[in-house]
Amino acid sequence: MTLNGKTALVTGGSRGIGQAIVRRLARDGARVVFSYRDDEAAADALVRDVAGTVAVRADQEDPANVETLFEPVADGLDILVNNAAVNPPTPIRDITAELFDRVMTVNAKFPLLAIRRAEPLLRDGGRIVNVSTLNTALPVPGLALYSASKAALEQVTAVAAREFGARGITVNTVSPGPTDTDLLRATNPPEALEQTTAFTALGRLGRPADVADVVAFLAGPDARWITGQNIRATGGLLL
Repeated sequence: MTLNGKTALVTGGSRGIGQAIVRRLARDGARVVFSYRDDEAAADALVRDVAGTVAVRADQEDPANVETLFEPVADGLDILVNNAAVNPPTPIRDITAELFDRVMTVNAKFPLLAIRRAEPLLRDGGRIVNVSTLNTALPVPGLALYSASKAALEQVTAVAAREFGARGITVNTVSPGPTDTDLLRATNPPEALEQTTAFTALGRLGRPADVADVVAFLAGPDARWITGQNIRATGGLLL
């Protein structure tokens, strides 16, 4: 129970990798507040299943929801995990100004504003973990907006590590590779997933818990000397 007495805030925590992060941080002893956008039933089910969790609806397309997100942690915060994101695969020729604004707002602007809001609430020695993607290092057709927005978040990570370091606050990025979620299987044909598995050193897709464990390490006391880093949790897809 390495996180006993700690308060964590996780965005996009009702499903997939986010849900695994919520479960792991709670198992380590943290009180975990997590956000969701649409799936209230999934959020409520998680709260019932995992003691010490609180769900808050906050749509990251609207930056005004930053204040809503932070209401349950107004008394102080130890860990912020920026996990929520959107990824509408779109060839460059089909990108519109409106789509650009949406993806950049959800994936880069909102997390940056969340970090700004978290700073005065974070206790000394706090942790910020931003979830990015392997695709900032391994470009894939159709993911120009997604990769660009996550690359922006990675740069925010590096700068925040410099700005917050004097208080012992660490800021790091975790970049998952393909992770076996409902969304991954809904947006990729089986042959693509088989090919990915064949190219991965550990011979399988990632699992949400694989990524959550890396986040939990960075959120815990043993990662006190790691900051400004990008940990690529890919099972060896990128070496």
